Amino acid sequence: MRPSKRDELVHKAQEIFDRDGFQATGMDALVAETGISKTTMFKHFRNKDELILATLRLRDETFRNWMHRKLDRFSGAPDQQLLAVFELLQEWFDQPDFHGCLFIKAASEFSDGEAAIPAQAREHKRLLLNDLIGLAKAAGADLPDQLGRQLMLLIEGAIVAARMGYSQTPARDAHAAAKVLIDQAIRQ
Repeated sequence: MRPSKRDELVHKAQEIFDRDGFQATGMDALVAETGISKTTMFKHFRNKDELILATLRLRDETFRNWMHRKLDRFSGAPDQQLLAVFELLQEWFDQPDFHGCLFIKAASEFSDGEAAIPAQAREHKRLLLNDLIGLAKAAGADLPDQLGRQLMLLIEGAIVAARMGYSQTPARDAHAAAKVLIDQAIRQ
């Protein structure tokens, strides 16, 4: 089935926002790069913020679905799934279109924490944290909430390090630290 103009716009806008940022990308740039007229854009979205929210929702869905599909390879071993998250990070970082985390960008570019865009970014991170906590519980961690938060910090740090380029091996370094935390939290 062919995607609708709205879906096509959201997919293309996501690529552009990911590459160039939200604030630096105006509606004229979106029109020029997507080939979709302003009239069509405004038919589907009242303003740029609505388009940004749609791209964040799409990215959340596609990223978390991708992560869950990849982690399913390690089914039956939650502690291995926790470590595999860091292998997935490396896979993501190695993609030629890796430009960092769209949600970190959204939270940093939109400073009003109560607004819809940073709230959507927080929701994505909350869902990822819940996934980590769920895996930590399934793995038998003594303090699964704490382990989930610690792993989330390692993930976020690795993403920033990969984007900024000050570490050549951020996913591997985070993996090593995660292994220590997981082994300590899951005494078998």
